[in-house]
Amino acid sequence: MSQIINDSKVAMKYRRFGKTELEMPVLTCGGMRYQQSWEDIKPKDLERKVQDNVEAIVQCAIANGINHVETARGYGSSEHHLGFILPGLPREDILVQTKIAPMETESEFLKTFETSMSQLKLDYLDLLSLHGVNTQEKLDMALHKGSLKACRRLQDEGVVRHVGFSTHADLQIILATIETDEFSYVNLHWYYFDQRNWPAIEAAHARDMGVFIISPTDKGGQLFKPPDKLVRLCQPLSPIGFNDLFCLSRSQVNTLSIGASRPSDFEAHLAIVDLLDEAESTIAPIETRLKKELVSTLGQDWADHWHDGVPFSVDIGAPVALYQVLRLYSLAKAYDMVDYGKYRYNLLNSGGDWFPGSKIDEANIERLKQELPGYRFIDQLPEILAEAHNMLNETDSKRLSE
Repeated sequence: MSQIINDSKVAMKYRRFGKTELEMPVLTCGGMRYQQSWEDIKPKDLERKVQDNVEAIVQCAIANGINHVETARGYGSSEHHLGFILPGLPREDILVQTKIAPMETESEFLKTFETSMSQLKLDYLDLLSLHGVNTQEKLDMALHKGSLKACRRLQDEGVVRHVGFSTHADLQIILATIETDEFSYVNLHWYYFDQRNWPAIEAAHARDMGVFIISPTDKGGQLFKPPDKLVRLCQPLSPIGFNDLFCLSRSQVNTLSIGASRPSDFEAHLAIVDLLDEAESTIAPIETRLKKELVSTLGQDWADHWHDGVPFSVDIGAPVALYQVLRLYSLAKAYDMVDYGKYRYNLLNSGGDWFPGSKIDEANIERLKQELPGYRFIDQLPEILAEAHNMLNETDSKRLSE
């Protein structure tokens, strides 16, 4: 793969990525789902069919104007695969981002960075993220244990151009990280089926930070395998297309990460690029239909107020992920998103700080009346939570990287 492919099938659109001044494509080639292994691999162990698939994915992205490739040190062999591809592209025509978790010392972070660069076989990165700033402890580590200092040193040396952070944290941690004014951009979750982090997007935009939405298709609802009901409600768009347009209809959002596992995974996303100029009017009737279905299923009061005053988690014998449980319950009931609800619900107990909290069966539900006395639906909550657990609970699962 020696040159940029010029037979672009889609007139890709680009947005200024905040204070970085980079022109970012509205769709990004994410590197979490095409790797051979969740561990580093040796060159002799590289499977040709896997490498061919990664090359085809990158070729498809570039051919359609997606010139930003995003990966992470924590994505196993992902960087290794890209190291056979990216050096063959004109460096000035591509934007490359990797992510490294905050570490205990500056030297440890720099050593890990060297590993990333040796895998990617590049002289510099356009974007480096502190990966997984998910807790106050991780934020403190990033700021005070040498990771951020290492990033500044790398910027001074010209091997990193812009520094941001990625996060799966609760809103308050994301806001606190943004408010440090240390970062040029943020990778975070926000999409139609989970809008809790909107204040963080507004805060980032106010500081002229780039805003990068992660996992809109998978964490955003497993929209690559939607239930029939959701397909009907989103017509004439696909659920993927609706969610993409919903996110990109906000000027504060710059790009969405498309975690492709094969070239065809781009198709549903590329289909909406030509609709961006009419995004609001295109999605408005679908939003109305989705809201009407939520009201019809669970009532106007619940649809309007279920999330009011709901904390991310409540300690009632265990730190129950109350917000997520009620969100997943609502989606399963209104839109038949039961499989998605099971996928996310069964990460609880084992998701660590990437998806924190416990399931309902580890808590004393009746204690909620003591912990949330002012919650609008407190009297119905024990019954709702019991139904949610019965509907969604299966064997505990693990994150992809475990």
